Amino acid sequence: MNSFINWLNKHLVPIAAKIGQVRWLVALRDAFIAMMPATMVGSVASVFNALIRDIPTRFGWTGFVKAMEPIIGINAQVWTGSMAILGLIFAFTFGYHLSVQYKVEPITGGIVTLGTFIMALPQSHVITLKSALSAADSKKIVAAGAAVDGKNITAWGFFNFNSYFGSNGFFTIMILGGLAAAVYIWFMHKNITIKMPESVPPAIANAFTGIIPAIGSLYVSGIVSFIVNTMSKSTVIELIINTIQAPLLKMSQGYGAVLLMTVLVQVFWFFGIHGTNVLGPILDSIWLTAQLSNIAAAKAGQKLPYFWTRNAFDLYAWIGGAGSTLLLLIAILMFSTRDDQRAVAKMSIGPGVFNINEPAMFGLPIVLDPLYFIPFVIAPVVMVTIAYFALSVGLVSPIKYQYVWSMPIFINSIFATFDWRAPVLQLINAIIGFGIYIPFVKAANKVNPEELNQG
Repeated sequence: MNSFINWLNKHLVPIAAKIGQVRWLVALRDAFIAMMPATMVGSVASVFNALIRDIPTRFGWTGFVKAMEPIIGINAQVWTGSMAILGLIFAFTFGYHLSVQYKVEPITGGIVTLGTFIMALPQSHVITLKSALSAADSKKIVAAGAAVDGKNITAWGFFNFNSYFGSNGFFTIMILGGLAAAVYIWFMHKNITIKMPESVPPAIANAFTGIIPAIGSLYVSGIVSFIVNTMSKSTVIELIINTIQAPLLKMSQGYGAVLLMTVLVQVFWFFGIHGTNVLGPILDSIWLTAQLSNIAAAKAGQKLPYFWTRNAFDLYAWIGGAGSTLLLLIAILMFSTRDDQRAVAKMSIGPGVFNINEPAMFGLPIVLDPLYFIPFVIAPVVMVTIAYFALSVGLVSPIKYQYVWSMPIFINSIFATFDWRAPVLQLINAIIGFGIYIPFVKAANKVNPEELNQG
């Protein structure tokens, strides 16, 4: 065991440390975190409407739903101004935080990536009629600024709000928006800017400083968009969704991808590296995108496209935090005879209920403790396996609502799925994870903590 841990420490930990220092990944992580207020506001509106519209409708309480229509309408407006435009919000936050990482003016950086994202969207809409219009009607439509081709009417200046302003735009922002941000940063670092006298107020000076870099980056994005539109007869976002995003999301639903992510998070955490933070850019760019697609589908009353999403890890594999350490703390309080571990468990169980497990990770400690390495990895692996197959065959509904990450077990799954089977699955996994930890807690009773510290 020690030789295996030493091998991991030598080969894996340096890689994890380097990943955690990559500025692009840090910016990506911070951009997703910055979206949290909008995500949670939209989730509150969605959950509220589920409580006063969706559930009562199932029971035939049409009178109650009718009375709640004003509140339902307000919630819809709130959702439109938050969850529905996460793509726009992410476009700005990604450029902003990438600029922060490279120490250049961040607001202009956010504007550049936002503008680039808009360039990548289809800007026309085609309506196909049952029959061709008369010459007089066609002339009126053309005079209004649209084009008529047989049964098809093409109007310019229309963005598909539902299709592209949400999570479907994330990969386009990361790719084309990242290119625009890189060009902007290059101009700034080369000092290809407008220099203002020192007497000019900083706000005005910063705005002028970003003009030339913004022009350069937006023109590069415009050229790329034009080439793609001309050669592929498709927009950038449509091309990226079809060739990159859709295949990656499909792969994310595979058991191997879910298992690999679970193991990597656990191994990184064991060496004291915040696994969910280091791998957050991957977790969020892939599985959060899937989750937001589910939320949008639920809002529209459509079938949920993905069964495994970002918070599925938290609900079913990481109860109380990575490693399901809440279960370990309960096992220690019930079976441990070591005063040191019991004291830490008593102090850590309160935060653990709310999914804060740093006190347990560094207090027991679990970090670099070879005895707890096996259950710390095995318990989440077994739990994620059970949950994966339960969700994949439809025994439990997928996540369709966002919830506050600090919600305790059972409450979080109810809010996330509105399915009574979700907390039952959590309970089954909790019992199994608890059982996996018990033998190792009993084994730890035979370890002298003083000898362990000396070793």
